Amino acid sequence: MKALLISGSQRKGGNTEIMLQGCAKELEAHDIGTEILSLSGKRIKGCTGCGWCRENQQEKRCVMQDDDFLPIFQKMLTADIIVVGSPVYFGSATPELMALLDRAGYVGRPISAFSRKLGGALTVARRAGQNFTLAQLMYWFLLNDMIVPGSTYWNIGFGAAKGDVEQDTESAKVITRFAENLAWLAHKIHTT
Repeated sequence: MKALLISGSQRKGGNTEIMLQGCAKELEAHDIGTEILSLSGKRIKGCTGCGWCRENQQEKRCVMQDDDFLPIFQKMLTADIIVVGSPVYFGSATPELMALLDRAGYVGRPISAFSRKLGGALTVARRAGQNFTLAQLMYWFLLNDMIVPGSTYWNIGFGAAKGDVEQDTESAKVITRFAENLAWLAHKIHTT
């Protein structure tokens, strides 16, 4: 089994990536291979609404944009588990992450290419906005017919400067439990 963890942060090695690393560490402890992919430095353009992917659904690609979308989308297609993380930017997920998810959702139609994959999201902010951003990201998973386990609290962290989230011990426990639940569910599904 393979998990793809995508950081929507432009800050390499920042709080979002630290939280994803905690998730990956727990998944690996349960024999699930992981890859953390950072959108930092990647160009992901928003959907233009051209309709090409809708008219050419069997293609499962976007040909109208010249950017870094397709290789990341292909990794998403082959992953059994997809976890996304974002810092809060003005009460929302980062534009790059939302562009990736929007386009992946459209290109992955008519029946979602992500149907019955496992996944979830996590967010981090200095002070507030995590729950709004978490809900925004969770809608993508639910709309794409995915299975999302819970945890003991929301998958959120607190931190502003790089590394601040490491002081948020409650967040670390929540993310560890979320990853345990992902691994438990993945093994249940793949053994039946």
